[in-house]
Amino acid sequence: MSLVMAKELSVAFGSRVLFDDASFTIGPKDRIGLVGPNGSGKSTLMRILAGVQTPDEGTVQYQRRARAGYLPQELQELPQGMVIDAVMASVPGRTSLEARLSDLQRALEESTDETEQLELAQELADLHTELEHFDDRYGRHRAERILRGLGFPAEWLNRDTSTLSGGWRMRAALAGLLLQDPDLLLLDEPTNHLDLPTLTWFDGFLRRTGKALVLISHDRAFLNRQVNRILALEVEGLRAYPGDFEAYKSQRALELEQLRAQAARVEARRAELQAFIDRFRAKATKARQAQSRMKMLERLEEVVVVKDRDTVRFRFPPVPTPGREVVSITGVRKAYGATRLYDDVNLSLRRGQRVAVVGVNGAGKTTLLKLVAGELAPDAGRIELGHNVVMGYYAQHHADTLDRNATILEEIQALVPDRPQSFARGVLGTFLFSGDDVDKRIGVLSGGERARVALAKLLVRPANLLLMDEPTNHLDLDSSEALIEALRHYEGTLLFVSHNRSFLNQLATDVWEVRDRRVTPFPGNLDDYLYKLSLEQASRDPEVAEAESGQPPVDARPLSDKERRRIEAEARQRLSRIAGPIKKEIARIEARIAELERATKEREAQLADPALYDDFARARPILDAHQADKAELEALYAQWEDAQTRLQQAESAV
Repeated sequence: MSLVMAKELSVAFGSRVLFDDASFTIGPKDRIGLVGPNGSGKSTLMRILAGVQTPDEGTVQYQRRARAGYLPQELQELPQGMVIDAVMASVPGRTSLEARLSDLQRALEESTDETEQLELAQELADLHTELEHFDDRYGRHRAERILRGLGFPAEWLNRDTSTLSGGWRMRAALAGLLLQDPDLLLLDEPTNHLDLPTLTWFDGFLRRTGKALVLISHDRAFLNRQVNRILALEVEGLRAYPGDFEAYKSQRALELEQLRAQAARVEARRAELQAFIDRFRAKATKARQAQSRMKMLERLEEVVVVKDRDTVRFRFPPVPTPGREVVSITGVRKAYGATRLYDDVNLSLRRGQRVAVVGVNGAGKTTLLKLVAGELAPDAGRIELGHNVVMGYYAQHHADTLDRNATILEEIQALVPDRPQSFARGVLGTFLFSGDDVDKRIGVLSGGERARVALAKLLVRPANLLLMDEPTNHLDLDSSEALIEALRHYEGTLLFVSHNRSFLNQLATDVWEVRDRRVTPFPGNLDDYLYKLSLEQASRDPEVAEAESGQPPVDARPLSDKERRRIEAEARQRLSRIAGPIKKEIARIEARIAELERATKEREAQLADPALYDDFARARPILDAHQADKAELEALYAQWEDAQTRLQQAESAV
């Protein structure tokens, strides 16, 4: 039985149609990724599912007693009071239970009839039992555990919600949502305000729930781990695909390729029929055949080839070569009032490094970038740029760095006043600003559009050192992937802050961890860093291990180097035993898929030849083989998705 049924949904803003006659269902175990470019209607569809926006046409029907929990991209409000109380108050039903309990106690005190007193006492006992069960599921202990997992220090649980920053208020709202344990989670970019440790905990918690989910996320790795189905807002409407985001991209590409092949076959047949008609229409002996061909021509289906959406595609230009040491940080201290962020930090950033700065929120990641950028001065020590270093800075709140009253073109042209306007327009065109779009004021742009303007500014003045603070926060998945691809080919040095695991893993050559007023360098990408961190936490921080697993630590003593190496070796052996056979199965499936795809492509070339259909006896075996291969391919795609899921589960469990 479906948890949610959406029927014939339509939404338009003026002449702009977001979706029309869109219908789909959500099952109790469906984990859906909602994808599409910025402005395609993802958040609008999410609000409709949450019941906070009404579609122009169509209905959304929930299964009886099913509950949905919605986390918007921008939080509107949070209950007043202490954090722990606000989170617990978010669970529906607690207030009414407590009110009923109070009413019953008062009625029992006022009653003088013995029979009525017995009935009220029994009802009161039943209500106490119901409240105990409610507290087991939604009580303070579980609320504290979720808040701790989301990074709240113990002393913050009794802090007033009005004193929280926007990011922490969003975390508190997320904690309330997870505590509610709804049947359907509706999450719109839930990772935007999470640091890496919190994201790791949230990732695991979300996968363990097993509840239905609709997720919007610009983090490709996070999306792939969470979903088993994709709803895509495409040019031709809302489309559904089985599997994760990777499977969707493959299926979509194959779908478009088949559509183009079908269109080519139809056009070839149309040209053949028209040629026959033009040649023999005037001949009496061929008039009947010409008439027959004209009817066949009229019956030919019209195949509409979908035009791919324009996407951001750009390359960073060549940059001047700096000296070997790009940035030198010596004896740096920094504090905000009584809060000390850094004590005696000494670091060196070398040419060609791509360094990810990680740490909990508030540790000082953004401050470090601002210090290097020269936007802040250290309280002590010095930061020096190396020889021939040209720096570009992408701030987290890039909107504050843009002139809201300027047009897009003016904002870019101001950086290169000596270059022709056509140069600025050419750069903006790669970021999907063309024609009259470049004359829009910065102040009217969406968050994603402002992010693209900020990126365009980095291209017009080539820098060999890029500082980037959460560059993917307001970008859709396609734009995030385009930025990753551009940075992979970037010739300069990169220092960046990001919570996007795909971004981190594909780009980082080193990790700088900000913790305890120090910055510690680690070689390798995010996965390498997290693996080392997990070993440290298991040996030195039993509270974190307990918070993540829900189980008390077995042994809290520090591990020796020998024991740590033994544990690492055992973990690798366990992973090899479990994941090895699955990897072989995946390789076998992929080989068979490649073989079938080659055969299918060859047959499609044969099937595109109109002459084939003149001899149906010859065409029939080719058609049958084509259908059989397509059916086998569908089955193999499903097997591949299942094997990938099992591999991910095995790797996360070891």
